[in-house]
Amino acid sequence: MFQVKESIHVRAPRDRVFLLSTSIALVQEILGMRPVSGKITGLVVDGDQLLWRGWKFGLPARHETLITRYERPCFFQDTMGRGYFKHFQHDHSLEESDGQTVLADTVRFSLPFGVAGRLVGKVLIKPYIARLMRRRFALLKRTAEGSDWARYLPGGLSTELPGHTH
Repeated sequence: MFQVKESIHVRAPRDRVFLLSTSIALVQEILGMRPVSGKITGLVVDGDQLLWRGWKFGLPARHETLITRYERPCFFQDTMGRGYFKHFQHDHSLEESDGQTVLADTVRFSLPFGVAGRLVGKVLIKPYIARLMRRRFALLKRTAEGSDWARYLPGGLSTELPGHTH
């Protein structure tokens, strides 16, 4: 089993960062894949199921995501239902610290095919997931701290930090 951990500090309210983390449109921008069944727009919540399709490493890819835990505004978890991994689970934790939101993600995954799967996981997939997480964090930070966040949240859902306006 492989594990990838990343974290970032975001100068925005925790609830805003949480909701942006659940935005299907933002995930679509990061993954370069599109949802084709289940919930395909808006924000994911507990029990949602999405089937994503696209291209990864020059191959057609599909990944079914199940939202298996949802504790707004501090935690949610997505788990692979079907896909190319043997196991894939992504934890999203959010804490408030010194007027900022600390977003910490942990991805745990394994691949089929024994030794070959472990080699591909170590050499190719683990570094790829780490880069993808850093790209996700950069987009979330830029969006949450800027004025663009409202286009991803229905009805302008969010709160401002005390003394922090845009």
